[in-house]
Amino acid sequence: MADQKHIEEIILQITARMDMLINDTTVPKNVRTAVNEAKTKLNMKGDHVVRISSAIYHIDGVSNDINLPPQARTVLWNILSMLESIKE
Repeated sequence: MADQKHIEEIILQITARMDMLINDTTVPKNVRTAVNEAKTKLNMKGDHVVRISSAIYHIDGVSNDINLPPQARTVLWNILSMLESIKE
């Protein structure tokens, strides 16, 4: 199991990727909204497993949006992969 400091470092990396998507106007608004909600959940206080699971739920729901540009889809899948790696 990853230690807390390592988890928080990865969450900071994930948050930076989320900010990139949130500020990308080529990404559909519903996807940006979902990513923003996921970011909010991820940065809440509490058990990291619950926070991560909630963020995964929000992102997974929009990761296959038909209007999503391919580069944004890749970033979303990367975020999901990073979240899964620290979920434990």
